Amino acid sequence: MDFSELIVILATAIATATPLVFASIGETIAERAGVINLSADGTILMAAMTGFAAALATNSVLVGFLAAALVGAAFALVIAFGAITLKQSQIAIGFVLALLGADLSSFLGNPVVLVPGPTVPAFNIPLLQDIPVLGRLLFQSDPLVYASYILIIVTWVFFYRTRPGLLLRSVGEQPAAAFARGANVVRLRYIYTLIGGALMGIAGAAFSLDFKAGWTNRSTAGYGWIALAIVIFGGWNPLRVAMGAYFFGILQSLASVAQSSIQSVPTQAFSVAPFVLMILVLVLTSGEWLDNLMSRLPLKVRRPILRAIRQPAPAALGKVFEQD
Repeated sequence: MDFSELIVILATAIATATPLVFASIGETIAERAGVINLSADGTILMAAMTGFAAALATNSVLVGFLAAALVGAAFALVIAFGAITLKQSQIAIGFVLALLGADLSSFLGNPVVLVPGPTVPAFNIPLLQDIPVLGRLLFQSDPLVYASYILIIVTWVFFYRTRPGLLLRSVGEQPAAAFARGANVVRLRYIYTLIGGALMGIAGAAFSLDFKAGWTNRSTAGYGWIALAIVIFGGWNPLRVAMGAYFFGILQSLASVAQSSIQSVPTQAFSVAPFVLMILVLVLTSGEWLDNLMSRLPLKVRRPILRAIRQPAPAALGKVFEQD
């Protein structure tokens, strides 16, 4: 493998990871507010089908993304109402919606299975595309990929450099304290859960209108669960979450290369390998064995390492808040 081939693999990894960036950032926003949207897999499937069908009917990719975002927000609204207003289990509601979205997308999407439709056009950014290495790697793609770069940066700045971002994090960490300072915890949780759901919907449309170009039943199955794992892997930090998504994209790209090079191995093994490896990394960075291993290191060395690879979940994540 020469340098040029490596650049192609990395550029492909960044592009194919873009839907996961949207989904993972969306889930990060919701969970930072204290709400677990476990419907991610069903939401992405339903949004992918709806987005493609809407774009096909109107011949407009923009309409397709808008329809997908509305589907994602609708799923999130069900979770928000059930968990925040009715105070039911977020996990139970999300899991049921994940199953519902998967089955409903297959049932309603049958008429558009394997039907050619519009896709996001490629667009190379002038001047930036000519930068050595980085130009080919980052700026010879399409508008959706560039939008994901902006999303990562804006979300990080919002979280850690703005007062509303600080309030969002406090709602997920210490909602009682936020409420005592005048924050409407219920309203904020609704807002950020809907925003997160809309981003998951955009992720679904990104699959069917760009990276997988079309709709087939359960074509994105499993990606929602990977997005949930990436949020944990990334420690609820937008930059680290994005790195987790790109890491999964690299695994997919390497699996594709290996599939063409090692033809004696069944193709299904290469399709499943990125999912298995991603979950394995999550397990390895979360298990007690890591604590035992780190305990052998000096405290000054151990702390920054653990801080870099492990972050605690928001303290109020999944917990009911009584706003009197």
